[in-house]
Amino acid sequence: MKVVILCGGKGTRLREETEFRPKPMVPIGRQPILWHIMKYYAGFGHKEFVLCLGYKGEMIKDYFRNYLWNTCNISLSLGRRPEEKFHDRHQEEDWKVTLADTGEDSMTGYRLKLVQRYIPEGETFLFTYGDGLSNIDINAAIREHERSGRICTISAVHPSGRFGALKIEADGAIRSFVEKPQVEEVYVNGGYMVCDYRIFKYLPDDSGLMFEREPIDQLLREGQLHAYRHEGFWQPMDTYPETQYLNQLWNQGKAPWKVSG
Repeated sequence: MKVVILCGGKGTRLREETEFRPKPMVPIGRQPILWHIMKYYAGFGHKEFVLCLGYKGEMIKDYFRNYLWNTCNISLSLGRRPEEKFHDRHQEEDWKVTLADTGEDSMTGYRLKLVQRYIPEGETFLFTYGDGLSNIDINAAIREHERSGRICTISAVHPSGRFGALKIEADGAIRSFVEKPQVEEVYVNGGYMVCDYRIFKYLPDDSGLMFEREPIDQLLREGQLHAYRHEGFWQPMDTYPETQYLNQLWNQGKAPWKVSG
């Protein structure tokens, strides 16, 4: 199942880092947060990625273009016939990564619309943001999505504030979506979504389209938005203190999102 990751935003609330690099390339330990997200999905067997690039997207392209250089020991021959020899293998050799330029100023819904051509018609896919980590059970979320029969399943998590609140009925249907509530005893959209191909019918050709607004509102009206409740770890990386916190968890060996292999 393909994994679409939004990687194009400017991350203005994390200016300390994003002035120099795209937000998904901010490091957690020795690797960018984007790598951690992809590694987590790969741990559940989902290793085909479509990255929606925008702001400073060339840095993400360079990272993957030089992935062997970034992960292996290398011997070089500096003669007239230069040669490179990579001594190590890496655990990501079976990943497939599509790097799609979706515009520097595009909004989230339009970025998703622009990568429709990389999703086989009729195929369900996974969809998330390039700036949040969790220990959600990806395959359990897929099963819940399939059980519901709805078009889009959002992973509902407990917030650290600031995010759109979801009202979830007993059967898992979402009946309301309130952006950035002032209360914290609620569920919010944590990303890590599962979408039917039918979602593209809700995405008009509009560069200002925010996935979290018009498409979500229409899905709500039609009863096509579902929730997978996640009671475990979830942490966005929107501020410098949050970046420090995630690095602390990783460096201390306490990262809940770390997978083996």
